[in-house]
Amino acid sequence: MIRKRGIIVKNLKELEKIGQFSDRCMKCGFCNFFCPVYQEEKVETAVARGKNYLVRQALRGNQKFTDEMAEIIGKCLLCKRCVANCPAKTQVDRVVVGARAQMVEEKGLGFIKNFAFRKVMSNRKAFGRYVKLARAFQWMMPRTEGKIRHLPDFLKALGHGRNIPELAKTFLRDRVKRVNKPQNGQPAKMRVGFFMGCGMDFVYPELGLKFIDFLTRHGVEVVVPEEQNCCGAAIYFSGDFRTGRMLAEENIRAFEDVDYIVTGCGTCSSTLKGYQKYLPDSEDRQKLYGAFEKKIKDSTEFLIDVLKIKPEDFKLKKEFEGKTATWHDPCHLIRYQNIKDQPRAILKGLKGLKYVEMRNADMCCGMGGSFSVYHYDLTKKIAKKKVDGIKATGADIVVTACPGCMINLVDNVLQNKMPQKVHHFLELVE
Repeated sequence: MIRKRGIIVKNLKELEKIGQFSDRCMKCGFCNFFCPVYQEEKVETAVARGKNYLVRQALRGNQKFTDEMAEIIGKCLLCKRCVANCPAKTQVDRVVVGARAQMVEEKGLGFIKNFAFRKVMSNRKAFGRYVKLARAFQWMMPRTEGKIRHLPDFLKALGHGRNIPELAKTFLRDRVKRVNKPQNGQPAKMRVGFFMGCGMDFVYPELGLKFIDFLTRHGVEVVVPEEQNCCGAAIYFSGDFRTGRMLAEENIRAFEDVDYIVTGCGTCSSTLKGYQKYLPDSEDRQKLYGAFEKKIKDSTEFLIDVLKIKPEDFKLKKEFEGKTATWHDPCHLIRYQNIKDQPRAILKGLKGLKYVEMRNADMCCGMGGSFSVYHYDLTKKIAKKKVDGIKATGADIVVTACPGCMINLVDNVLQNKMPQKVHHFLELVE
């Protein structure tokens, strides 16, 4: 324990790591124009400048880690629009995540997050068992259309009327082979590890199978290690660095003997790359996580930049011929990984598909992982701008590369009674 200006606090080790980033803020307020939360709430604590101020006050010993401060620091999508547009290049994401980690050091995780993060999500087998249990009760949720259900009134605390996709009858982990050789006797160009991610494992297993099939047809040997675990996005972005480091090291061991690690989830690829940015607490871990980061490739990044497939060589599935498509940029692709041109190149190269750019393609859809659970009404307000942008394109389909974004876009397209369908880009290609 230490005393600063009359306030007794514990060791500020996590906060002190990000002091250099918070000090860069010039208080210009430019972030006000770009923060999705501020645009809806119009209060200083909603925007990067306000959050950064509180963190600086805590570092100086003028601010306690109260429940009110936890609420303020928690109400951030981590979309990085403020970071991308900050004249001073203040890394507010580092400030917010560091503050959350310090909050965990000070106050703990609380019962629900402690159970979810440390007993369920960090234990792959237990996670699967709990999701299977949830699947057994999804009949209680009325169908909206197809495989989409909506939450009934008695679950309104999770988002009244929210539309969510059904959990798969058979998870990807139970359908996929551990080693997938190149098809037609081709010699392997490289050995690649496939990171499933929770979305593809539990909700969209057909996307994972499709991606593996596509890669093996193009001469890639794909291994799917059984030892892989959750990427840890919800966990370490909530400030649980201890569990985040454990997951990081489990995943690093699982993918030791591959040339690259690929995934079809923008959040997963960003999170795996982000181990080296957010989690190191020693030089050894910095080196370990940094070497791992160099192996990670998101799906479109891998196909265009590594396999060097020409956009015109991608073939459109017949069911999409004559359709008009628009693209939604997941925050974890465009701002965390600078992946913008690759998916557009693929869509524009698909013969028979018309591509229309959305005016606010890079605007956050409002999902933000657990943000949409705690602040669902706010998520819907933020998403309204996105669906208005979709509507203005006149497109038949909205394409993206993040299962989390897909879930939120499907919900809000249905909430607004729009005809557009939401697809992962893998669904469009043969």
